[in-house]
Amino acid sequence: MKIYCFGPEVGKKIEQFGSVNAIVSRIVHLDDEAVINSVYIRPHGKNGYHQAAAPQLFLVVEGEGWVKSESGENIAIKGGHAVFWRKDEWHESGTETGMAAVIIEGMTIDAAKLMPPMQEDEP
Repeated sequence: MKIYCFGPEVGKKIEQFGSVNAIVSRIVHLDDEAVINSVYIRPHGKNGYHQAAAPQLFLVVEGEGWVKSESGENIAIKGGHAVFWRKDEWHESGTETGMAAVIIEGMTIDAAKLMPPMQEDEP
């Protein structure tokens, strides 16, 4: 057995897109299929407004906050919620109290295959 760390103490500060108090830690790259990272957004922080490089699944594992897409409306999320953004979709995430999420990015990701939706898809 080998134990690894992916907590914020081994991560890298996210500075682009106007991000504030956000750290990303690499987890694994799956042979051009997908990349898995973790993101830690500290209180009063955000991962700034940017386009998804690939389909992206944002899985909140701790805390609560908000996400928004091109509509500009903040939508509340918390631990146990997942958000899916399409390739090139503009989006942002943030929190007042702190939030940790696992991000899975890859061209073949389809959240609808296994998880039930909480709200209708946007067009």
